[in-house]
Amino acid sequence: MDTIASLFSFITTPVSWVIVQFHSVYGKIFGPDTGWAWGLSIVSLVILIRICLIPLFVKQIKATRAMQTLQPEMKKIQERYKNDKQRQSEEMMKLYKESGTNPLSSCLPILAQSPFFFALYHVLNGIATGSTIGVINESLLASARKAHIFGAPLAAKFTDGSSKVEALGASLTDVRVVTAIMIVLMSASQFYTQRQLMTKNVDTTVKTPFMQQQKMLMYVFPVMFAVFGINFPVGVLVYWLTTNVWTMGQQMYVIRNNPTPGSKAQAAYLERLTKHVTHHGKTRRRSEKTIVKAIVAKGRDRNEFERTFINALTKAGLTAQADGAVVKGEAQAVAQTEDGVTATGAARRQQPKRQSKAQRQSGAVKAAGDTASASSDSPASSGPSASEGKTTSLEKSDEPQDAKPAAQQAPKGGSNGRSRAQSGQRKGGPQRPKSPSKK
Repeated sequence: MDTIASLFSFITTPVSWVIVQFHSVYGKIFGPDTGWAWGLSIVSLVILIRICLIPLFVKQIKATRAMQTLQPEMKKIQERYKNDKQRQSEEMMKLYKESGTNPLSSCLPILAQSPFFFALYHVLNGIATGSTIGVINESLLASARKAHIFGAPLAAKFTDGSSKVEALGASLTDVRVVTAIMIVLMSASQFYTQRQLMTKNVDTTVKTPFMQQQKMLMYVFPVMFAVFGINFPVGVLVYWLTTNVWTMGQQMYVIRNNPTPGSKAQAAYLERLTKHVTHHGKTRRRSEKTIVKAIVAKGRDRNEFERTFINALTKAGLTAQADGAVVKGEAQAVAQTEDGVTATGAARRQQPKRQSKAQRQSGAVKAAGDTASASSDSPASSGPSASEGKTTSLEKSDEPQDAKPAAQQAPKGGSNGRSRAQSGQRKGGPQRPKSPSKK
């Protein structure tokens, strides 16, 4: 471990300088020689490093999402080469190369903070051996050697002998109890972080080598921390326990608010989103609109949880839009343009109203009357005979009429004023033209 730490000695001075700056602040509050001042300085160093690694963490999330989009293709490769594991692995690697994804992207934050971890180990090892390192001079070295966290010195290890521990002003029992508890907490936090990733945020419908690798790391990492933790100084255990807790909280936030499609976390998230949207009648946050927009864009490729979400919105009278917004169904129906295109851009066919039999008959009678009126007003009937026919009809309107229906009453006169009743059509209802007789 000392040899590995010496490889990162180039970053020892910056790490020691940051610790000293935080120590000068906390020393004024808790005292310069207390374990609180030095312990919180290490915790602050972790927080500062993890904040600087947030862009890398975002990149990791994007790479993970890219891996998830490849899962349908991975499933096809698995089915095609299910009897040839070597060819299956080759095709998987070819797919990773063509899409530009990296299955080891989840390890990027760990690899990025490794230099800081070994640099801190190098600093604390110098404190344990009583040698100045970086910007830590003799006065700061003496202060750090006096600092204890729950009775355990910062530079003490689980494997240290009683003589070395007594030289740091502590008892061997206190050192081993404190270090054992911190090692257990460190391993448990790492295991829980990896377990919630595998059980809640993974699409279990597709099994890939990436999933098998993550499952293996879920058990390997805690064992590694337990084995190597007994050789870590208390200050390094504080560092690693803090970064594990940070990772666990960060992972919980991502799983809750940006789950993997097809995972149990997505089912829980869409259930919460359904209750929220149906209560308020719209999506209120940008993250919600992003999720809804992605679901709408999938169309028929939606998974079971996404289809359930869309169906729940439909039952509540809501409609998801292509831009991620959610509107009421009635408002969408009203928001039609003149050419029949709704707010979602889908054209709807206008269906005619269904009429009753009586309405159809009355309409036919009215159309027949309009036809007769139009024919009487035509230029062919504008001659003298038509005029005489009209006059005769008006003069005889006061005389008693036949028992024929009104539809069969016609003005007398020229051939153009001849009514349709004279053609031998049936009484009542819509009139049909008489078929010509066959000679």
